[in-house]
Amino acid sequence: MADTNYDVIIIGSGPGGYVTAIRAAQLGLKTAIVEREHMGGICLNWGCIPTKALLRSAEIYHYMQHAKDYGLSAEKISFDPAAVVKRSRGVSGQLNAGIGFLMKKNKVDVIWGEGKVSKAGEVTVSKTSKKAMEPQHPVPKGTKGEGVYKAKHIIVATGARPRVIPGIEPDGKDIWTYFEAMVPPAMPKSLIVMGSGAIGIEFASFYKTMGADVTVIEMMPTIMPVEDPEISALAKKQMEKQGLKFLLEAKVSQVKKVANGVTATVETKDGKKQDLTADKLISAVGVVGNIENLGLEELGVKTDRGCVVIDGYGRTSVPGIYAIGDVAGPPMLAHKAEHEGVICVEKIAGKDVHAMDKSMIPGCTYCHPQVASVGLTEPKAKEAGYDIKVGRFPFIGNGKAIALGEPEGLVKTIFDAKTGQLLGAHMVGTEVTELIQGYVVAMNLETTEEDLMHTVFPHPTLSEMMKESVLDAYGRALNM
Repeated sequence: MADTNYDVIIIGSGPGGYVTAIRAAQLGLKTAIVEREHMGGICLNWGCIPTKALLRSAEIYHYMQHAKDYGLSAEKISFDPAAVVKRSRGVSGQLNAGIGFLMKKNKVDVIWGEGKVSKAGEVTVSKTSKKAMEPQHPVPKGTKGEGVYKAKHIIVATGARPRVIPGIEPDGKDIWTYFEAMVPPAMPKSLIVMGSGAIGIEFASFYKTMGADVTVIEMMPTIMPVEDPEISALAKKQMEKQGLKFLLEAKVSQVKKVANGVTATVETKDGKKQDLTADKLISAVGVVGNIENLGLEELGVKTDRGCVVIDGYGRTSVPGIYAIGDVAGPPMLAHKAEHEGVICVEKIAGKDVHAMDKSMIPGCTYCHPQVASVGLTEPKAKEAGYDIKVGRFPFIGNGKAIALGEPEGLVKTIFDAKTGQLLGAHMVGTEVTELIQGYVVAMNLETTEEDLMHTVFPHPTLSEMMKESVLDAYGRALNM
């Protein structure tokens, strides 16, 4: 008879789940992971990874269109939508297979099906009822199936799904979520995007580059509302130069199907209404946690606004049941889920580990231009009562940025004037998603402005702007 007893069972194999499983195995805990649909979860199959593949195709196409700017010639350039999508799905498939290999390598049992916490210390796995999005990957070999499994520690890592607004339900044909937006059968000529968070802006950027007429509708006064307002404003300005259109402090109140598309009624803050017609509409108004049908409610696990309530170690209100990642609330980011899972399982294993500090989780948006940030925005730092020093350095002052043909952008740093503590860093421009980790490391090491000023940055690189921004906060910028 197959062994059904474990130290840890994790429900969900997204970035949070599979990383947690690997770390649990490294710590000597007998571990199993339950998955109903895709190894790697949404991020790897329908989110972070395949969208980056799409955006890379758009970036290359953008450079081909601007070959002349670099003294080059490219004529009669075009693209094949099917090939662009095929490449994206191929990247996803390669990584999906890699997760299965990692589970096998780390001796983590994979249980295929739908998991439910039937009682404390017990998970019942039934045949999956959810139809996977096509194209789907095969069930990995050597997996276990339906049955009752026991574990002292059960970690819920079931992720999230697109939020649906009543009356504007996605139909997969004319009204899309990110699932459909990732595998378009043909490129729409016009597009309405509801929501200017990371998902909405990335798709708006992709489709605009590929030739669509795109309008973004946002309820807040700025695009990418979680970002520093100065950075958001600069990003918006650059996107508008590319032809993207924005309607701020506005909402879609109604969507009607029309011949070959949709007509959205948009209501602005002052109560005025206008109709916009487009081939497709992407609903990107956030996500909600997958907390249903897990048995959590029956067991008395506390939830709040569609997410499981946890402490800094992933513990829920019921002993032995934990939650990590999107299902445990914002920020809903893959890297947050991974780190949250590691903290959770290290605590279970009795390690001396710090609780999750959400103030040091970076956020990245892979639009053109890219946006990246960590820590407090300028308004939030002021709200928190800090006396602050703010430094800025523009891309136009950086030799590498000019050589790359990317002179538009800004690096902004915020310091506590009393202590020199780095409170926040915010960037817009090419490759800033690769630069932000420097500030994240600095914040984690409790680095002061003096430490950063005495760090030698290589020349010529974009990273030099990071030091210059620090210098500027203290009136010492050298190249501006």
